[in-house]
Amino acid sequence: MNADSEPLVPPLAEDQVGLVVEVFRMLADPTRVQVLWALVDRELSVNDLAGHIAKPAPSVSQHLSKLRMARLVRTRRAGTTIFYSLENEHVQQLVVDAVHNAEHAGPGVPPHHRGETVVRELPTRDRAVSE
Repeated sequence: MNADSEPLVPPLAEDQVGLVVEVFRMLADPTRVQVLWALVDRELSVNDLAGHIAKPAPSVSQHLSKLRMARLVRTRRAGTTIFYSLENEHVQQLVVDAVHNAEHAGPGVPPHHRGETVVRELPTRDRAVSE
């Protein structure tokens, strides 16, 4: 198979490029990466997230606000508690792929190839409540 004979993917529109750049900008922060990774297979409150990633709740809340504006996370209210989760399966795949790609930079067989990283399916959510 000759790569030169493959049809080229059409270029992205400028507004689409801007949106992609914004997603990567959101991923360029260690705290936001930790938050997104914690949400890969579950939803958590701000306090639970803060405890999980060992960061102050106000800081985590600010990062969640940015992630929400970038449409990478969404919220669900239960009483007085707001739970955060990844916006959709594409965000989940992006985060998992980024982590797995980073694991390839280290020596030896990456943990995900040894079956050490298990990503469960996202829990089913009542979309009517969160929308």
